[in-house]
Amino acid sequence: MPESTEPTGSALPTPRAHLTSKQTIAALTVQARFLAAAREFLTAEGFTELLPPIIGPVTDPGARGAKQVDIDYYGHRYKLMTSGILYKQASLLAFDKIFHVAPNVRLEPLETAVTHRHLAEFHQLDVEIAHGSREDAMDVAERLTKYAVEYVLSNAQRELEILGRDLEQLKQVLAGPYDRKRHTVAVSELRGLGYDQREHTEIEWAGEELISSAATRPFFVTDYPKGSRGFYDSENPEEPGVLRNFDLIFPGGFGEMMSGSEREADYRTLLTRMRETGENPAKYEWYLTVARDGLAPSAGFGLGVERFTRFLGGLAAVWQATAYPKIPGEPRP
Repeated sequence: MPESTEPTGSALPTPRAHLTSKQTIAALTVQARFLAAAREFLTAEGFTELLPPIIGPVTDPGARGAKQVDIDYYGHRYKLMTSGILYKQASLLAFDKIFHVAPNVRLEPLETAVTHRHLAEFHQLDVEIAHGSREDAMDVAERLTKYAVEYVLSNAQRELEILGRDLEQLKQVLAGPYDRKRHTVAVSELRGLGYDQREHTEIEWAGEELISSAATRPFFVTDYPKGSRGFYDSENPEEPGVLRNFDLIFPGGFGEMMSGSEREADYRTLLTRMRETGENPAKYEWYLTVARDGLAPSAGFGLGVERFTRFLGGLAAVWQATAYPKIPGEPRP
């Protein structure tokens, strides 16, 4: 992975310098090719693209320390979306397979400004499958990312050359099936590398980068412990305390590209899980009303558009994969 050029303070380029840079133009062209590939792949698989909401009375609570943004919506306290997961579940009332290219806003902790992987404003490619299993979602995730890599290799050769991308690392994505390892195994590997990762929490950002740097091919981390993720991740009935979820980690230090899971759809279980995670069910009235009347069980994931663009282009930092970068704590247009 290239040496980091993550800026701090005034080191971010001016909007004109950034938008006219050959590297920026090449990176954004790679991103456009990736999104074209994703739409082509998902449409052929029977998915329908929907336009996602940007504001709502509630949003995804599982944002790993990031703060939500409140707005005044005609006298009501609404949120900017941190993730459209709740709306993806509801959208399955209309279609069995859906996807969004969704804007998200998360006021990340200031310390994430130097992780090379965090933005306060970013986009996700969100996918949801009615009556799908975690394995179904992982299968779509693997085939989608491989399709996008192959498409970019074929249709963005000039841009990859401008960016100085190591094509062999891209080709390794296509070399075989993605490995899978349980969260407990990933924790053990991190401790073997000298990193003190706790057992019953999400893998920390530095830990993700470490196991990513040690890998040569993409791999899934599965079966996170209950309590480490949001109330909507389904618990394994055969293994209480373990969630039916996953992250997809890409090699070379680029870290986590996506998170996904089987979703909890049962009304009473959702109420219990909300209370267990410290959420007030009254805030989720619209969502729980839909669940009470019947939500389809489902599985899905969210793929970080800028993060995946960063990998495709071999970029030093994720801010280079957006036209108008918003680094945590840095006022920008």
